Amino acid sequence: MTTTINEAEIAKFTAMAEEWWDPKGKFKPLHKFNPVRMSYIREHLLAHFGLDGTAMRPFEGLSILDVGCGGGLLCEPLARLGATVTGIDAAERNIAIATLHAKTSGLDIDYQATTSEALAAQGKTFDMVLNMEVVEHVDNVPLYMKSCADLVKPGGLMLTATLNRTARAYAFAIVGAERILRWLPVGTHDWNKFLTPDEIKALLTRNGLTVTAETGVVFHPLADEWRQSSDMAINYMVMAERPAA
Repeated sequence: MTTTINEAEIAKFTAMAEEWWDPKGKFKPLHKFNPVRMSYIREHLLAHFGLDGTAMRPFEGLSILDVGCGGGLLCEPLARLGATVTGIDAAERNIAIATLHAKTSGLDIDYQATTSEALAAQGKTFDMVLNMEVVEHVDNVPLYMKSCADLVKPGGLMLTATLNRTARAYAFAIVGAERILRWLPVGTHDWNKFLTPDEIKALLTRNGLTVTAETGVVFHPLADEWRQSSDMAINYMVMAERPAA
């Protein structure tokens, strides 16, 4: 296979595209998830690049790519923090929604309906590549992870977030979130496509990146929020860097 596109997955997200910016709609879980993702991204960007966290736009001068950006839930806050942001998605409807929302928000974000492998073939590279909740929806995972890694500049970072292939992840993400709580449409996830942290780290290492940090992410129902945790059995994030040339 020479593409990572899974047409059935693209169709799923295209059908929901109009709801990207509705915090009570079908993407409510991602809206809830965004604060912990942004906190982790901010923490590591500031530390890795020696940036001033008190600045209004601390990411000024950094280029960030969000692969599988959807409606732009991560792209927009990163642009507001000063980064030069590119968002790509294989679903053209997602890109149309993201572009319109950024325009009405007064943000300059480069949205493209394309894939990681197509962008890598153009020789593009970025200070940070975000690979967030995408790997479980693509075909040809090795090609996908290689293309994402190829997009990281020497000295740059890549953050991968996904779901672990455990019984607890099946119970929480599929039985709980999809079938009982109805946080997500039934069929959003396929447990067989989840990857373990060791599998993700092996793919990162194979493609020239060095794993520098990892964290679990758990939902606290009483606080109604997601938080970082040492428990990586369900949701987790792995940070890696490409050694400087």
